[in-house]
Amino acid sequence: MPPPHAPALQEYLSALTASGFEGAPRPLALHEDGTEELTFVEGDVAVPPFPAWATEDGVVSASARLLRRYHDAAAHLSFDSGADWPTALSDPEGGTLLCHNDPCLENLVFRDGEGHALIDFDLAAPGRPVWDLAALAFYVAPTLPPEVLAESEFAGANVVHRLSLLAEGYGMSAEDRRALPEAIEQYNEVSRAFVKGMLEQGNPLFVEIVEQAGGWSAWERVKDRRSAWLEEQRPAFLKALAA
Repeated sequence: MPPPHAPALQEYLSALTASGFEGAPRPLALHEDGTEELTFVEGDVAVPPFPAWATEDGVVSASARLLRRYHDAAAHLSFDSGADWPTALSDPEGGTLLCHNDPCLENLVFRDGEGHALIDFDLAAPGRPVWDLAALAFYVAPTLPPEVLAESEFAGANVVHRLSLLAEGYGMSAEDRRALPEAIEQYNEVSRAFVKGMLEQGNPLFVEIVEQAGGWSAWERVKDRRSAWLEEQRPAFLKALAA
């Protein structure tokens, strides 16, 4: 069976395409077994281990511009507010925009270095634009403490500078710039609960991710450190975003 919100999501994506927005797949069919058919979006998608091009500063700016184009289009569309939208990664404060909620690199399509499309809207739900921006920062800055960043493909990245690039690329308002650091902290905790839920369900992808991190205890320690670091960095983030 398809998820309860699938018909509402298909209707929304169809309206999104009809509005002239080309940065999302177009629904073709929804089958009784839950299988969805959508158009294939051609382009470059980064998957772990991330290629060098996906870690460059330009990708942050390009991703932010793509998200702005989506939000501008979404702002003129209605969606079924009564649908059972998933809450796994949704904005705890709610909102009037249908946020993507999972704009990780694996869900971004690039063409010639520019953000072309968002894919995998399965976790889309109502929220604030700044929530999607926090999610994007979480994944593409990425907002990781230095010792964790140093062991990733993003080693050497200037996270504070990349947050500024994200804000500039999107054209963030002063209000959203002030709200972004706290929203990133919120997203960190929501994503943490999401992964825990996936593990409890025995999701093989997330089981593998945690095993590669050294097991649940090691994964939790990294998450604890990330939470503490984000709180410590809030003044630096606010200063950079206000510049």
